Amino acid sequence: MKKNILVLCTGNSCRSQIMEGWLRFFGKEDVSVKSAGVETHGVNPRAIQVMKEVGVDISSHTSNHVDEYINEEFDLIITVCDSAKEKCPVFSSTSEKRHHNFPDPAKAEGTENEIMNQFRDVRDQIKEYAKDLVTEQIS
Repeated sequence: MKKNILVLCTGNSCRSQIMEGWLRFFGKEDVSVKSAGVETHGVNPRAIQVMKEVGVDISSHTSNHVDEYINEEFDLIITVCDSAKEKCPVFSSTSEKRHHNFPDPAKAEGTENEIMNQFRDVRDQIKEYAKDLVTEQIS
């Protein structure tokens, strides 16, 4: 049975977009994944770039507000930052909830290369989390 998953973050621009990309990559046809934010900031171009580097295309993703999905049923709701966990509206009590606070690469400072390396580091952290989650939930 296909798992319906929602990934939540503050602005739905980096971490939740990357998680959505990885869950779709690892879950293939066994998952339906959406992501949203308690705010919408647009998809971060650096997130698109670092995912493209590893062959995952998130360029067609959109930045959505959590209210768009409030009446939808999800098997799993994942918050990827503490702020979203605290501000998230109440969803169905039947939804399994998971939380992992990943660093926000949008707040990275330094040279362009240093900032991109921070995006890559977060991308790789999220990859491992997503891969383990799909193995646990789908396999």
